[in-house]
Parts: sequence; C-alpha cells; structure tokens
Amino acid sequence: MIADVDEPISTGTTLVAAHFKDGIVIAADSRTSSGSYVANRVADKLTKITDSIYCCRSGSAADTQCIADAVAYHLAFYEMQTGKPATVEAAANVFRNICYKYRDDMVAGIICAGYDDERGGGIYSIPPGGCLVEEKRVISAGSGSVFISGFLDALFKNNMSKEECVDLCLKAVSLAIHKDTSSGGVCRMAVITKDGVERKLFLNNELVQYEG
Repeated sequence: MIADVDEPISTGTTLVAAHFKDGIVIAADSRTSSGSYVANRVADKLTKITDSIYCCRSGSAADTQCIADAVAYHLAFYEMQTGKPATVEAAANVFRNICYKYRDDMVAGIICAGYDDERGGGIYSIPPGGCLVEEKRVISAGSGSVFISGFLDALFKNNMSKEECVDLCLKAVSLAIHKDTSSGGVCRMAVITKDGVERKLFLNNELVQYEG
C-alpha cells in the first residue's frame, strides 16, 4: 500500500538546554524517525552555527538542517563584515526571522544556545511558527519534553557546576528515551563556555537506567 503523500508524518525528538555557573549545556537524543520507521539511530541534532553558538533541531530533519545552514552563512558574513563574533541573541533573531518567514512551508523547532562576551551564556527557543523566547533557566523541546519538563523544573538549581548540569541533562534525556517512543539512540551533548565548546557522547549503555 502506497502512503498518501499529503498525509502528515509524525516526528519526534528530545532536546534539553540548561544554564550553569559558567555557561550552557545542550543535549539531545539521536533518533530520527518518520512515523514508526526509524530512519537514523545516531543522528546529531546539535549543529554548530559559529565557534561559540550551537542550535538544537527538532521537527523535519531536512528543514532544520537547511535553516541551520542558512543562519550559519548569515552569521559568517556578519562576522566577516564587522570583525567581531556574533552574539547568541543575534543568531536567535536570524533563526526567528527565517522560521517566521517560512512558517507555512517548514516544520522546525529550534533551541539556539551559546556564549558571547556581551551577555555570557544564552538560550533562546524558537518554536514552530517563528516566535522567540529567551530562557533563563532550563528548557526542553520535542516530543520527549512532555515527559521531562516537570523533572527538569524540580531538579534545576541556579549556579550549578558544570558536572551537576551535565548530570541533570543526561538524566533528563535518558528519562525521555525511556518514556518517549519517538526518542532513542545515544545522548549527544555540548558544554559551551568562554573557553570554547566541549562535545560529549553517552552511548546507550551509558545512559541513566530507569525501571517501569
């Protein structure tokens, strides 16, 4: 039986971004799905935009990758013209403008996060439709977020250490993978500070195990 090309395709993911004392931690699962079909088990949903700014992508993988490439191009041109690094807020606004302009043609939810010398660590959410919300604490997005938003709110603390923040994000993504049938694979993570970006990978057997 051939599927109707106009039939909506369900997509799922889990994204987390959190502030800690010296910067930002972002994390995501790695499953890319098309309905019940798992297209990629180890996708990287954390995309580099500049040396100190990353985005977390949810929605259509093709749409979000296209948007991320466009934003990276705009910011590279901006940095070349001005001779200074782009701010996280500026990157988030470019994401917002593109997502809003093509809101009827693309399925894209973005978390833009990073570090700049003007405001330090920053997290901005651009949900489908193209609005822009700055997050001061912790945020989750994607289908797995419904299982972990309360968990994150309860355990998040201001001025956490890097280790505490990494542990919280790993526990949250692990819980979402356990509960959400559309999330799975490994946990990819990035720690962003004034010193640069540290990437981390937690394989499936390194995730926090939950029962029930």
